[in-house]
Amino acid sequence: MALAAANIGMMDGAYFVGRNEILTWINTTLQLHIAKVEEACSGAVQCQMMDMVHPGVVPMHKVNFDAKSEYEMIQNYKVLQDVFNKLKIAKHIEVNKLVKGRPLDNLEFLQWLKRYCDSINGGIANENYNPVERRSKGGKERGSKGSNKATKTLQANSGGRVSTDHDYYGPKMTKVDNSEQEQQIQELSDKLGEMELTLDNMEKERDFYFSKLRDIEILCQRHELEHLPITKAIQKILYAADATESALPEAQGILDTSPDLISDESA
Repeated sequence: MALAAANIGMMDGAYFVGRNEILTWINTTLQLHIAKVEEACSGAVQCQMMDMVHPGVVPMHKVNFDAKSEYEMIQNYKVLQDVFNKLKIAKHIEVNKLVKGRPLDNLEFLQWLKRYCDSINGGIANENYNPVERRSKGGKERGSKGSNKATKTLQANSGGRVSTDHDYYGPKMTKVDNSEQEQQIQELSDKLGEMELTLDNMEKERDFYFSKLRDIEILCQRHELEHLPITKAIQKILYAADATESALPEAQGILDTSPDLISDESA
């Protein structure tokens, strides 16, 4: 299990899995309705995915699916890191980045997680796993304790009386409705997030193919291969400077006029 996680590098095909596929995987597996990858920034989804592939390892009663503050989210990631440690999974969790809700950071972590989960039991889901039931058991136990504690704290701080909006804003102050501006900001943030994802995927794809070309170049520079016609034809394509015209015809010409290649094929 630890080996499977350690072998997932940045050039692994896992990091080319699209956002929609990740969302479909989460929603189908856990019976959720997440619309954006950043909605999984609390760490609860990741904990339950590990609970599914490793039954009994994750203390689900400690997982807070209603986490809103960074403090609450960090507690979820502590649970997840403890699970990784138990399973000897050498994966560092960038908690400070994930809890900020940035789409790119959360997408990469979910891409890694999907690749890991698929590597367990051949990617076959546990048919006996009930995600709704697993969430509700932990949620009810935690929710009842949390709500009672919060109520007692509020009553203690207010002398037995819970503050109202009237107390906070004052009798003459009114709330300013900025819902339209907030919606515009959210739309722009979503577009920016999508652009960041697109750019990042393009950079990864570029680096992926560049590494392949570099491997071919190194192979062509081997002493026993560099004089061969096929090697010269490949180098002609690799080192072509004109991006508007294909170097393929000239490379094919090298092969067509090579007597050594023709004699090898005849033999």
